[in-house]
Amino acid sequence: MGDKAHTHPGAAGRAQAADRPTSVRNVVLVGHSGSGKTTLVEALALTAGAVNRAGRVEDGGTVSDYDEIEHRQQRSVQLSLVPAEWNGIKVNLLDTPGYADFVGELRAGLRAADAALFVVSAADGVDGSTRMVWDECAAVGMPRAIVITHLEAARADFEEMTRVCARTFGGDDPDAVLPLYLPLRGPEGPDGHAPVTGLIGLLTRKLFDYSSGERVADEPVGDQVPLIEEARGRLIEGIISESEDETLMDRYLGGEDVDVKTLIDDAERAVARGVFFPVLAAAPAAPGARQGLGTVELLDLITGGFPTPLEHGTPQVTTPDGRPRELTPCDPDAPLVAEVVKTSSDPYVGRLSLVRVFSGTLRADQTVHVSGHGMTDRGHEDHDVDERVGALSTPFGKVQRPVSHVIAGDLACVAKLSRAETGDTLSSKDDPLLMEPWEMPDPLLPLAIEAHSKADEDKLSQGLSRLVAEDPTMRLEQNQDTHQVVLWCLGEAHADVALERLRSRYGVQVDVVPHRVSLRETFGTEASGRGRHVKQSGGHGQFAICEIEVEPLPNGSGIEFVDKVVGGAVPRQFIPSVEKGVRAQAQKGVAAGHPLVDVRVTLLDGKAHSVDSSDAAFQTAGALALREAAADTKIHLLEPVAEVSVLVGDDYVGAVMSDLSGRRGRVLGTEQSPGGRTLIRAEVPEIEIGRYAVDLRSLSHGTARFSRRYVRHEPMPPQVAERVKREAHAAS
Repeated sequence: MGDKAHTHPGAAGRAQAADRPTSVRNVVLVGHSGSGKTTLVEALALTAGAVNRAGRVEDGGTVSDYDEIEHRQQRSVQLSLVPAEWNGIKVNLLDTPGYADFVGELRAGLRAADAALFVVSAADGVDGSTRMVWDECAAVGMPRAIVITHLEAARADFEEMTRVCARTFGGDDPDAVLPLYLPLRGPEGPDGHAPVTGLIGLLTRKLFDYSSGERVADEPVGDQVPLIEEARGRLIEGIISESEDETLMDRYLGGEDVDVKTLIDDAERAVARGVFFPVLAAAPAAPGARQGLGTVELLDLITGGFPTPLEHGTPQVTTPDGRPRELTPCDPDAPLVAEVVKTSSDPYVGRLSLVRVFSGTLRADQTVHVSGHGMTDRGHEDHDVDERVGALSTPFGKVQRPVSHVIAGDLACVAKLSRAETGDTLSSKDDPLLMEPWEMPDPLLPLAIEAHSKADEDKLSQGLSRLVAEDPTMRLEQNQDTHQVVLWCLGEAHADVALERLRSRYGVQVDVVPHRVSLRETFGTEASGRGRHVKQSGGHGQFAICEIEVEPLPNGSGIEFVDKVVGGAVPRQFIPSVEKGVRAQAQKGVAAGHPLVDVRVTLLDGKAHSVDSSDAAFQTAGALALREAAADTKIHLLEPVAEVSVLVGDDYVGAVMSDLSGRRGRVLGTEQSPGGRTLIRAEVPEIEIGRYAVDLRSLSHGTARFSRRYVRHEPMPPQVAERVKREAHAAS
């Protein structure tokens, strides 16, 4: 945080595998789309010497401009790792997508990191989703810092944005969010805008000028001095209020001049403990320059203030059968426990798994045990297999730099783990272990797809299985009622990326079709029917007659079959045949092609022939009788109803409740939640919430979340039912 001596960029910036956990920092960058995360990562890598000015890796490997563009596009929608080295510390920078649709990638980044860097655009401010992630980090005590970007924007105001961050992130203690540096502005240009050319260090009282493309330290002059002292006093009070030395505040208020080293040490400890959240500024390097504004200060903060992996507790570990297992945190000599935080397919090297090692040491060509909790509801199988680890490498864009091993606390890419999926645990084959899974958002936007051609149909199953293996936030459903293949996604952008990956990565072209919900049919009133199946065509004919009565039952009763035949009109051996035919027809439906439920079918009478009657004939007669009974009464369509729980900011409660009412929803109640939010519970027909994931995001500006749970089927309003029946007949 101070004016430290720095390793010269270049060879030292080319991060290899770490030799001890204390020499690693794992940092996840968080911020909305367009806040400048990816640009900042590249600027930090450039300053650290990990890449050269053209964005190429310093020690070899050429990447075409097209590949660079493609890689940046991929990074905008998925988690990526960029390692660098600064002052002898390996810094793993985890760049996360800013789109809300890719929150699964963000959660993976939070799992793999020990601290978070929140990137806020000075031009756009803080959005609702970023505030929600801040609260998530606060709940688990993750250390955080804030970096303000886009200072070059005409309307950028660092001081005002710092105050916004203090109000937004500081909660009850806004003095826990304070700037470590103030921007230094150059002369005003023709447009009246004064560009930021450097930073003023509040603790060191030093000026750092970046206008030459290199960081040059100097002393403040003139009107800069009182500006520093005012902000410095508040910063010092904020730091020492969190100091572990309880006498420091009294000494400071008594007039003692606290030395800079003590202040820096206390600030770094407060940051590592997650009780002080410094604000910094950054901007990419100008053309031809080697260092971006504020990048040195950020790297100093990361290496000096952010915690080592030793200070980050290991998630709960058990044996595969659920017995708790205690491990020494982040010990390279302890049993191996690593986790797959990201799975991807590379066109050059095949399947790659980004792995965080929490305990032990992972070595190339080692045989490990792969354990997975499995998410069968999302199309992910449970894993319990041994696999041989392929090559280990550290990624730099398209270049994979090989390493021989990865110790506890570090991250690396593992090649050719064919069975392991995102979220799976890697451990010793002689001592299998399983890590507690991280929370995955529930995909709530359905995408019904069909293979475009016969050739695509042959490849569809494999393509879909590989797609969901990479992305545990996606759920694959083979709906038995509607016979549709449905990909459940987090939003439209998530769906678009899934379709593009199917096409470009797995060679599968699919068509998107309207998603259908699982409707049901039932009888409105009692009815009777007669099924007559009599045919004679030489030899044995077909003869079966049965008479039934159908009556509606309460919701959830299913299909009941009652035998009231007397006098052997239908021989005993054929009564199960009638029931089988009735149930088969009920499954097909009697009006719009949806399964029939909640009725009692009573077999009253019938006729048989000693030669021509058969099991098949009575099955057909039972089906015909049910269809005839349906023709004589009104058939109600039943639609699935879900209980929807919406957590939304108080400002949007009225709009959300009005929208739910417009979807034929019934609000069951509301209750206050922490953070100025309200939980709304309502019952809404599922046919009305197919796109609710998209609509709610728009309605609440990305700040609301919802969950849904099927509760029952209930009668559909007549006008809606008629429309559905017309559509069904038109389709047939």
